[in-house]
Formats: sequence, C-alpha cells, structure tokens
Amino acid sequence: MPDADVDDRAEARAASGGVWEKLYEAFGRPRGPSRPEAWRSPLRGPWLTSLFGSVLLVGIPVMFITGLVSYAAYDPRLPGNDTTPTHGILGFYLFDWLTSPSWIYRVSQGIHVILGFALTPIVLAKLWSVMPKFFAWPPVRSIAMLLERLSLALLVGGVIFQFFTGIFDVEYFYFWNFSFYDAHFYGAWAFMAGFVIHVGLKFPTMRRSLRTRRLRDELRCPLSDTRPEPSDESGLVAVAPAAPTLSRRGLLGLVGATSLATIVFTAGENIGGWTRAIALLAPRGRSYGSGPTDFQINKTAAVVGVTQQKIDQWTLEIVGAKKLVLTRAQLMSLPQSTQRLPIACVEGWATEQTWTGIPLAHLASMAGIDKPRGVQVNSLQPPGGFGATYLSAEQILDPRSLLALKVNGVDLSIDHGFPARNIIPAAPGVHNTKWVNKLTFHD
Repeated sequence: MPDADVDDRAEARAASGGVWEKLYEAFGRPRGPSRPEAWRSPLRGPWLTSLFGSVLLVGIPVMFITGLVSYAAYDPRLPGNDTTPTHGILGFYLFDWLTSPSWIYRVSQGIHVILGFALTPIVLAKLWSVMPKFFAWPPVRSIAMLLERLSLALLVGGVIFQFFTGIFDVEYFYFWNFSFYDAHFYGAWAFMAGFVIHVGLKFPTMRRSLRTRRLRDELRCPLSDTRPEPSDESGLVAVAPAAPTLSRRGLLGLVGATSLATIVFTAGENIGGWTRAIALLAPRGRSYGSGPTDFQINKTAAVVGVTQQKIDQWTLEIVGAKKLVLTRAQLMSLPQSTQRLPIACVEGWATEQTWTGIPLAHLASMAGIDKPRGVQVNSLQPPGGFGATYLSAEQILDPRSLLALKVNGVDLSIDHGFPARNIIPAAPGVHNTKWVNKLTFHD
C-alpha cells in the first residue's frame, strides 16, 4: 500500500483530534476496550466488514424464508398444530400446506439447517470485525447513531440467540426452560426487524466500501504486503495498528474453510447414503445398525414412555360416522399400498424409505367418511410430547398418505413406531406420528 495512505490516516486523526477532545471533556476519557488504541488488528476495516456483511445479506433472508416455510409446514391453522398460538399478525403468511412434491420439506429444512451451520463462522467473523464499535465512546453521538445502536442490539442479540439455540436444538442439547418453537419464532421476527433496520442504515456504506478494493486483489495479497485500510469515520480501522500476523487472504481462507467444514460434517444427516458416515457434527447422522431399519430415530419408545405392555395391548380405534376397533392382524389383511417417501425433521435430518400400509383415505371410508375435513391422530406416546397431531383433507386424500405397518419389506421396529405409524408426503417429521392408536376423522 502506498505511503500516501499512511499520511492520509495521520491527517485524518489530526483533523478529528479537536472533536475527540471535546467529546472526552463532555463524557470523560475512554478506558479499557473503549480506547481506540486498544484495537490494533491491521485487518479490520469497512471493506472487510462489508464483505462479510454482503454474504450475510444473502444468507440471512434465505434462512428466514425457509424458517417461515418450516412453520407453515406444521399447518398451524389446523386444531392443535400451532406451536405459537399467540402469534397474532405474525401468522399472516400462513397457507394450507401441500403434499407435493414429497421432498419439499426435506429440501427446505435441509437448506435452513445446513445454511445455519455454514453461516456461523461468517457471523462470528463479522462480529469480530466490528468489535470496536461495541465499545465506542461515547456510545451515542447522534440520532442516526442511536438508531444504529438500537438496531445493533436487536441484530447482535438476535443473531446470537437464533444461531446458537438453533445449533443446540439440532444437537439435542436443551439447557433452557422455555419452548424452543415459541422462542425461535418470535426471536426470528425480532432479529429480522433489527436486520432490516441495520441494512437500511448501512447498505450505502457497504456498497461504497466494497468498491474501495477488489476481492481478487486481496486474495493475491501475501502477508508481507498486508496493510491497514485507509482511516475513515467508521471507527473500525486501528489508529495504532500492530504488525500483521495474518493476511486478509489467510483470514478469508480460514473463515471459508471453517464454513465449508461445517457443511461437510453436518449435511450427511440430510443427504443420507455414505455421507452419513462423515456427519460428525450431526447426532442423527450416525448408523443404527445394519438392515432395513437402519435409519434415523428421533426419540426411542423408552424415552417417550411407550412400553412393551402398551404395545401388547394395542388396537387401533377409528372414529368417524361409525367406530371401528382393529387389531394389527386385521389391518394387515386390508389392501396394502407401498410408497417411497422421505421423513424430514425440523432438526435438519432426513431419510427416504419404502413404506407399506393402508391409505388414510381408505381408513376414512371404512369409518363412513368419504369426504374428510381432517383427522385427529393420537398415539401411545403420553400427552405433553408430540403424541397427537391434526392432518388436513388434502393430506388424507393423497393416495401416498399411509398408516404404515412395514418399512423396507419388514415390520416396523418398536423405535420406528410399531405397531403402526403415519407417513405423510411433504409433512414435517413430527406429523409422521409413531405408535398411532386412534384416528378421528371429521366430516
């Protein structure tokens, strides 16, 4: 970098000296991390921050949209399905969930979770790049800066909460005493409010900063030629930079490689096949033994309280215009259908298997309901979990929707829902209820 840039930074600091002195007189001199001299990395600057921000400007909206799709997939307008019944106007986007293509939820939620992992290193790098702004002194110097800091509170607090609770949910590490669904839903809206305000305030600066240098040049710049960005009013450029120990090329490579590694070590639980073996960061990527029932299990029968005694006493109650009680042997004697369908869970894992069972439409007809409005599905799983759900008319009438009795040609295992479970195309995993013991069809 030419020596003229060094002179420009010195002149800029000298010109602003009087302003700083007046602020120090009014608010006191900054201490600790609030001192501009405390931040010495020569890599920080508006260009680097804008580069990370441009990636998040694309990634965050995609995550938000796929999150809304996931919420809509729960069909919250149907009785008992809404995990956030107090959503108010925030539920304006809801629509009747579809059944085709059968893989739509798998792809949408897979993108949501995998992208969340991939963006985490970029979020952390972005936070590191703007760290001096968090300790700026005085904290507020104008109305515009007040709005910016308020948006930062929503933005930073929201991104930390959303990303880390989302990651902990995927990893099944629940250390909180609140509903993840409620918190993630309302947290997403608060975060996006801060995100939109912040983008509106900073987009011109980001666009202007990205034009100051080319990414191609930075990726070719070695450590020996690494220099601080020109000093400006952003407060990000170090006033007393230390000698670089890492080039911007090295930093970008480190962040990019970490992001790629998170994809490699998590995507297998959604993609399946041989990639499951390398899904080291995904608890539902592991193997469950060999054979036709080697696929993901979210919760075992023992965990949810489904005992062998309950299974031994099991019958299926079908309620409609008339009431039927059927044993598993009687169900096996009914006309069977075989379908290749995926199960995809909100935590990001997915699997596609071959299921055999009775179409739900046939069971509705047996109960005297030829045009069902919906069906309440109950399970042996005790109340308080997801032992009940409601399915729409479209889901019932889709010929691929089954009360499954077998998978891949063998009986369901107890942990996969024996004696019977629902398999619904395009439905989130929680609506593919296991251990089904009652179907109540409504006309």
